[in-house]
Amino acid sequence: MDTETADVTGHDVTTIVCVCGNTVSQDGLIQANSQGVPVYAGGDTPAPAELAAWPADEDLYTLCPKCGRVYRDSVIEETGTAPVAFRVDAAASPIAEAIRVHWNLST
Repeated sequence: MDTETADVTGHDVTTIVCVCGNTVSQDGLIQANSQGVPVYAGGDTPAPAELAAWPADEDLYTLCPKCGRVYRDSVIEETGTAPVAFRVDAAASPIAEAIRVHWNLST
């Protein structure tokens, strides 16, 4: 099976154009952990139960909430390519609930 690869400009995860066509400026992309769960970047305050804590090793991924594809940030930053690392079901809990909480905190 061929690996799906998103378009990316340079080595910048904020420029990902997901395989499904989603971008940061369209439906948004979310920083996630190695299981695809959106992470909480709230500093010293505890993470809401639905979100994962910011990974201590800073091993971040980018989740497309539209299709559930997940990209590993370190691969993009090192190689300038954005292969799909894995997929999650973005429409089912607990991922769907974490996405909802993430967007509610972002507004």
